[in-house]
Amino acid sequence: MRVIAGAAKGHNLQTIEGLATRPTTDRIKETLFNIIAFDLPECSFLDLFAGSGGIGIEALSRGADEAVFVDAAAECQAVIEANLKHTKLQDRARVMKTDVLTALDKLAAEGKSFDIIFMDPPYESGLYEPVLQAIVEKGLLKQEGYLITERSSQIPLEIPAGMEVLREKAYKTTILSFLGLEETK
Repeated sequence: MRVIAGAAKGHNLQTIEGLATRPTTDRIKETLFNIIAFDLPECSFLDLFAGSGGIGIEALSRGADEAVFVDAAAECQAVIEANLKHTKLQDRARVMKTDVLTALDKLAAEGKSFDIIFMDPPYESGLYEPVLQAIVEKGLLKQEGYLITERSSQIPLEIPAGMEVLREKAYKTTILSFLGLEETK
């Protein structure tokens, strides 16, 4: 896995061995970042279930002001920190060493909100809906921002009240869903 573009272009990133994580493929990552490229400069980016940190690091490399990485696994946290140091992007990054729902509570208590949120939980975890609901309830997504979720094409996605699907990009076995907040009347 490598950084595709930006300040850290070409840097190889460490990954997690085994089946505990599922890195986003370079093909999907490249398509994703082509779609969101113009929204990255100066944005605040939240990478949930960050794994090796490849998505958030790509966002920082392409001009995001800050990225927050959340992963509960100690091995993932160590790899994210090593990758940030290797790419020299650690000064604009924060690694939260806790589960996602606890991190969302803490970020909300700090008054944080994000322009772009990316989430790629374990497909069979049942965490999609509770995390989306928490993001809406806690006001963690800016009104003009959006959330991207990566999921198996075999798993339907329940959209919580207050969110709407902006677009979807389907691959053979994976779907990227772009969600935004419904406009308040």
